[in-house]
Amino acid sequence: MQREKMTLAQDLSQFVVGASFKDLSKEAKRQLKIRVMDSLGCAIGALEGDPVRMLRKHIEDFGGKGHCTLFGGGKTAPDRAALYNGALIRYLDFNDTYTAKGESCHPSDNIGAVLAASEYAKASGKDFLVAVAVAYQVQCRLSDVAPVRHRGFDHTTQGSYAAAAGVSKALGLNAEKTANAIAISGTAFNALRVTRTGRLSHWKGLAYPNTAFGATHSAFLAMRGITGPIEVFEGKKGFMESIAGKFEIHWSKENLERVTRTSLKKYNAEFHSQSAVEGILELKEEHKFKADDIDRIEIEIFDVAYNIIGGGEEGEKKDVKTKEEADHSLPYIVAVAILDGNVMPDQYLPKRIVSRDVQTLLRKVYVKPNDDYSRRFPDEMPCRLIVHLKSGRVLRKEKVDFEGFFTRPMPWNKVVNKFQKLSAHDVGATLRKEIIDAVRNLDRLQVADLTNLLERIPDSERRM
Repeated sequence: MQREKMTLAQDLSQFVVGASFKDLSKEAKRQLKIRVMDSLGCAIGALEGDPVRMLRKHIEDFGGKGHCTLFGGGKTAPDRAALYNGALIRYLDFNDTYTAKGESCHPSDNIGAVLAASEYAKASGKDFLVAVAVAYQVQCRLSDVAPVRHRGFDHTTQGSYAAAAGVSKALGLNAEKTANAIAISGTAFNALRVTRTGRLSHWKGLAYPNTAFGATHSAFLAMRGITGPIEVFEGKKGFMESIAGKFEIHWSKENLERVTRTSLKKYNAEFHSQSAVEGILELKEEHKFKADDIDRIEIEIFDVAYNIIGGGEEGEKKDVKTKEEADHSLPYIVAVAILDGNVMPDQYLPKRIVSRDVQTLLRKVYVKPNDDYSRRFPDEMPCRLIVHLKSGRVLRKEKVDFEGFFTRPMPWNKVVNKFQKLSAHDVGATLRKEIIDAVRNLDRLQVADLTNLLERIPDSERRM
């Protein structure tokens, strides 16, 4: 009798189940810890965000058995912990990024869900890191071979497969249940790109946490024995036919190294702006000009950046009134960098966004795409900055990357410094050190050793 051909979801499930800590290179292990450290800093720095507060009230109102830790104290059900903690990691828009030719995503969006599942399963730190690596690999590789942005779908669509895979790995599900978790989640969470076009809303920061919430729920349903459409990728009206188009990927040949190709943000701004921000700050330092000296600024940049944050196909970027609009506006980001000398969470406070100086300067910033730069992306992050001063002087700078890009990785100590700055308001020095040490030694600890620390935020030392 001829053996039934394995579906792509089943092939993926075999990859997930077979993944092991020994499969990780030394560099991948180091980068995974760096991504966890960076994500925790982003999360703690977001505790005071308005939509995060709304979400906290929502979760407290609906309850849920207290299996899993909420960053900042309390416990709830695993899927709700995935939602809330994922929202914290995502809200500042300061977490890591992966760039493919036709898609960009934030793989650390999966960490909240994988951590909740790992805590539920009483997993080791090694198990957690492997599950995070699985989620990274799935999301990044699907972004490579099956981009969906050009078809009007959001990158959280690939995330539905990645989060389900990572959570299934953390829970220790077998191949059959993992395939069903992936099938349920992938079928159910196909999100529209309108999330990130036009006038932006809170949903920009909550779309992936919602997908992670659904993917976590899907994995638990599969754990109970619920089945899903196993031909979710290649089946009739499946992901390929309805959304992505045909693609090939052989999961049996995949490794766990894609995390080393992801990048960290040096500045609290949309990822594609990072080289431009670093460049404008370098120009300002080199030539000591002030905002009042500027007649206009021209920015040439690759087409993806132009379309998303420069006023291209995803909408005009000079009518900026909210945090969500500001961190996705290259004119605003560059203008506030010049005025304040940095781009951090304080640059998105409501009173800063509407200030006359930044609103005036951002209207002097003009962005256009450059075909050569577009060809060089995503292996580079090229841009050219041309600052015309009222005196007649013209200042120029060209960039190909920034500190934090995968070609120029941010070292552990710089990531720790970022964590310290973002968490100092809510976490005292002693607890900050304990969290840093726990992440550094995560492969020798249990997940509970880390989550017990995260539950103590904000800690009594800081409140005194």
